[in-house]
Amino acid sequence: MRFTRREFGAAAAGSLAGLMASGEAEGAPAPSTAVFANACDCHVHIIGPQDKYPMVANRPYTPPPASVAQLKALRTRLGIARNVIVQPSFYGTDNSCMLDALTELGNTARGIAVVAPTISDAELRAMDAKGVRGIRINLESAGIRDPKAASSLFQTMGKRIAPLGWHIQIYTVLPVVAQLIGPIADCPVPVVLDHFAGLTAAEGTGQKGFIGLHDLVRAGKAYVKLSAPYRVSKKPDYSDITPLAQSLIYARRDHMLWATDWPHTQTIPGKKNTEVTPFYRIDNNAVLRLFNSWYPDETTRKMILVDNAAKLYRF
Repeated sequence: MRFTRREFGAAAAGSLAGLMASGEAEGAPAPSTAVFANACDCHVHIIGPQDKYPMVANRPYTPPPASVAQLKALRTRLGIARNVIVQPSFYGTDNSCMLDALTELGNTARGIAVVAPTISDAELRAMDAKGVRGIRINLESAGIRDPKAASSLFQTMGKRIAPLGWHIQIYTVLPVVAQLIGPIADCPVPVVLDHFAGLTAAEGTGQKGFIGLHDLVRAGKAYVKLSAPYRVSKKPDYSDITPLAQSLIYARRDHMLWATDWPHTQTIPGKKNTEVTPFYRIDNNAVLRLFNSWYPDETTRKMILVDNAAKLYRF
């Protein structure tokens, strides 16, 4: 179902203040930390050996390898059965590593590609057959903050991928998302926002752009990945992300996804882009426990960990 701008405005009429005043989050019992069958980690990367999968020359950094075998070990530690493998920026539009990983993992994985606007329909269909279910537009790594350029890209690529039932995944910061509310609402395919939509946890629900994001989600016009809290919070336990995560879940729980962002790549200022940059050291079990603390209802947690991903990625 598609919303017109007028319908979108009506659906988003409920304010964030009213939602938070409802007291839904208060007095909730401690949740179970159980993981459900077919739970999905919706954002991971596979990084292969450079002699087989060369990285683009103008990449911002060079990460170490992260293999399918290592991902399977992470699955075991977390109790996760499925993954969505996202094409990282350092491979550009060469999706070979991601596609090979999909072949190795079979029906337990899906992919998100990065493609050139000139890609043929035949190439898109071939990737769909291998398990790709969307394209990623990485505005943040590309340094794109112009909403007009982004809007044009949404419309152009949205029309190209709509026949496949794919979606567009966007990585950018909240101030840019706030400028793209209209284009996202009008996008011809579903839109997924990476990593809490690039908000800043320390600024809370009053930060500029959050109410717009909240209303966009509430109207069913965007999914949000509750992923990589370490990218939006500076607290060791990421506790300041909790009220923001809960607000988004209460806004539209059927439009939430969960992910680790494994293997946790980083850039280090002043380091040459050809030097290997180590991964962040992240306790993914603690990240999963944090997610489980946000909502006491097992039905909702199963929806986020299993059902939403199964529907969006067509598992």
